[in-house]
Amino acid sequence: MDKSFEPSQIESKWYARWEASGDFKPSGHGEPYCILLPPPNVTGTLHMGHAFQQTVMDMLIRYQRMRGMNTLWQVGTDHAGIATQKIVENQLAVEHKTRHDLGREAFIERVWQWKEESGSTITHQMRRLGVAADWSRERFTMDPGLSAAVRKVFVDWFRAGLIYRGNRLVNWDPALGTAVSDLEVNNVERDGHMWSIRYPVTGSGESIVVATTRPETMLGDVAVAVHPEDERYAHLIGKTLALPLSDRQIPVIGDDYVEREFGTGAVKITPAHDFNDYAIGQRHGLAPINIFTLDAKVNENAPARYQGLDRFEARKRVLADLEAAGLLVETKPHKLQVPVSQRSDAVVEPMLTDQWFLDLTSDVLADGRPGGRKAITEPALEAVRGGDIKFVPENWSTTYTQWLENIQDWCISRQLWWGHRIPAWYDEAGNIFVGEDEADARAHATVAPVGALRQDDDVLDTWFSSALWPFSTLGWPADGPVKNEHGDIVADWQHDQIFLPSAVLVTGFDIIFFWVARMVMATKYFTGRVPFREVYINAIVRDAEGQKMSKSKGNTLDPLDLIDGIELEPLVAKSTKSLLIPQVREKVEKRIRKDYPAGIPAIGTDALRFTFVALASYSRTINFDIKRAEGYKAFCNKLWNAARFVLMNLPEGELPAPAAAPVTEAERWILTRLKQTLADVEQHFTSYRFDLLAQELYEFTWNEFCDWFLELSKPALNGDDALAAASTRHTLVVVLETVLRALHPIVPFISEEIWQSVAPKLGLAEAGLMQRPWPRADEITADDAATAEVEWFKNVLSGIRRIRAEMNIAPGKTIPLLLADGDASDRARAAKFAAQISFLARVDAPQWIASGADEPAAAAAVVGSMRVLIPLAGLIDLGAEKARLGKEIARIEGEIKKCEGKLGNANFVANAPAEVVAQERQRIADWGTQLNALREQAQKLG
Repeated sequence: MDKSFEPSQIESKWYARWEASGDFKPSGHGEPYCILLPPPNVTGTLHMGHAFQQTVMDMLIRYQRMRGMNTLWQVGTDHAGIATQKIVENQLAVEHKTRHDLGREAFIERVWQWKEESGSTITHQMRRLGVAADWSRERFTMDPGLSAAVRKVFVDWFRAGLIYRGNRLVNWDPALGTAVSDLEVNNVERDGHMWSIRYPVTGSGESIVVATTRPETMLGDVAVAVHPEDERYAHLIGKTLALPLSDRQIPVIGDDYVEREFGTGAVKITPAHDFNDYAIGQRHGLAPINIFTLDAKVNENAPARYQGLDRFEARKRVLADLEAAGLLVETKPHKLQVPVSQRSDAVVEPMLTDQWFLDLTSDVLADGRPGGRKAITEPALEAVRGGDIKFVPENWSTTYTQWLENIQDWCISRQLWWGHRIPAWYDEAGNIFVGEDEADARAHATVAPVGALRQDDDVLDTWFSSALWPFSTLGWPADGPVKNEHGDIVADWQHDQIFLPSAVLVTGFDIIFFWVARMVMATKYFTGRVPFREVYINAIVRDAEGQKMSKSKGNTLDPLDLIDGIELEPLVAKSTKSLLIPQVREKVEKRIRKDYPAGIPAIGTDALRFTFVALASYSRTINFDIKRAEGYKAFCNKLWNAARFVLMNLPEGELPAPAAAPVTEAERWILTRLKQTLADVEQHFTSYRFDLLAQELYEFTWNEFCDWFLELSKPALNGDDALAAASTRHTLVVVLETVLRALHPIVPFISEEIWQSVAPKLGLAEAGLMQRPWPRADEITADDAATAEVEWFKNVLSGIRRIRAEMNIAPGKTIPLLLADGDASDRARAAKFAAQISFLARVDAPQWIASGADEPAAAAAVVGSMRVLIPLAGLIDLGAEKARLGKEIARIEGEIKKCEGKLGNANFVANAPAEVVAQERQRIADWGTQLNALREQAQKLG
């Protein structure tokens, strides 16, 4: 092994070997275990959320593969309809062209060209992270097999009466010219105004004042609503109002939706441009009036003087006209939530348009067949209620069920060119024909087509194809093998359906509605199975201060910059490149220079992965601190150096098998601790407490193996007992090899590199670490007696070293050691470990002070009922030792108060497990023994 650990030199080497050797493919043996990668957008690049999520998935896949499972990590990318089309349209804009200049066919060809050239960036970056994914089965949501699945699902649902076309209110992006999902809309707080407008009662001197943040929409008002029990307005219900700036009359209606105490207690109703108003309009049979064109300009349904104006220009004109007419009662500042499109930054407009919908709400269709609620929604609810799918943490199941219980029909169409074109055709009479192709549509026609057929221009929502991911990626609905464009088999439903349901879905809480629930709906309907058994909801990664990562804040981190390192100036240039506003750019640059004055040091993939695993608790968010990542790089260095120590203390060639069980108590102690660590790690894998798992492996590797066992092995390695030396060498290698196996799912690169040097010493025939079985706790023999002996020994050494450090005694100086009090077991242990204590603690042979004999002034540590004394004469200052004892006494008094506080809490004593309460009582007793001994020592020092 090289003298120092250099991540960059081993990462590319090992990943290429793993992928080429087929280590990531299903083994074909063992119980199936599958994880579906949430398909990243083909336009995307690896960000911190991806890196965190994929580290968790990769750790699970590597762990289960070593456990003998037939593992499949199914990967692929999403065509990302809006994002991808926008990228290519931006490229055309540079050429002063639009997609309409090219035409649909040529534009789609241009998008495919971009996808082939630039669409695999994120998959290459995933390889840098070490993901053990089966790249030979990589899928793309627009590949032929998945497209066939999309067409079949659409057609089957349509023919079952569950997909329909209707004119309904949707989120509309006027810049992109398409409907968008709720997930693609950000509600942004902005400074605005609340305007109060007077609506005169027809034929009366009365009026009703309404307040609105969007006065331009009054041009589409169809009513004013009041609460039916509001005494102020009850007499006006049923009467009409003169709609300001218009020649229309609108009714006053009563509806329980109106809050009497809010504002004036009267609400203008504009069903064509507000979702709540749309629901009220439907209840009262009010016909909506759409006043906007699809690019958000006022249309012919408004008075002529406003037609053609942009909606915000129309607002200014409407307000001026209201003020001139004396109908603008009040204007006041108001904070409001504005719906903004993620893709275009345009303000989203609720818009009545003709769209395709999936029925998720009706119980029974018109012909008596089960409607969407019974056929699609209820089975998805029952999958979680009945325990077929479990959420981790469990509380997210409530989020899932509450959304499904209040679900609305799903708008599945988008007004784009890039995507799965809706398999519907229209004849010249407007009849609709649906089929997997035009011939199929004609074959299933219930009426004879009039003239030629024209295919629908719309495409399906990207989430529609993503909802099929659990089974479409496995080859459904094809009868035989599915091949990619290179002729390679990527799936075969007849064989691959063993991976459905998958074991666990790792995803974020923000897409429980948009993806998780929809996968359950589709998979249950078309296969009768749940798509996955468990859903692990990972936390959202924030910066070290808990702030959301944002380019405009300058607190985003690129995982590859953490892996490779980046100097300050390139980091500044990269972080400010896309920021167009000078003030924002200056602010971000200032923050970068403050937070990373020397740039970002290279920490390597393994250290980054360990950081993510250590942060993976049940929390909703995690704070990523680069200093913690640097700490895990130190862990990797520690492991590397420990392995070098072990290997340097071994003879050439393979080690002979030991003739007997481990000889020394230190060996039996480390094996006992390894057994307990592995048992705890197994439990944490089962409960998805990866933070506790990382903590267990870190503490065992760093403290017990690298620090203590390597130290405790030195007397045997350097002693005259050949049997003990040989046994210790073998145990060193066995424990190191076991630790590498246990660490491999978290830190695959360094563990593989070290293992390749360790394996020959044990005569292991496997080509790589992933072929080794997962280390099992039940294969290791525990020795509690040896553990007790070594823990006593460790406490003695720790006490001596603590005194040395606190008294500033040179580490290499040999000093006297006295022992006092204690019992027979302490004397026996002191005799047994005398040579090791002297060797490792740099002390003279320990001497016992007889009970009642005079004691020299000494620094003391307490081990159980025994005192460990270092005489002060010629070594340290008496006053300094008194001060040290005072601090130690104060610390122990504080620990006792903590325990007493818990035991004094009636709720704790009543509700905590009996063993926990007993443990606290034992801690008080132990602390009390140490406190008495220290007070006695302080008294002896005067």
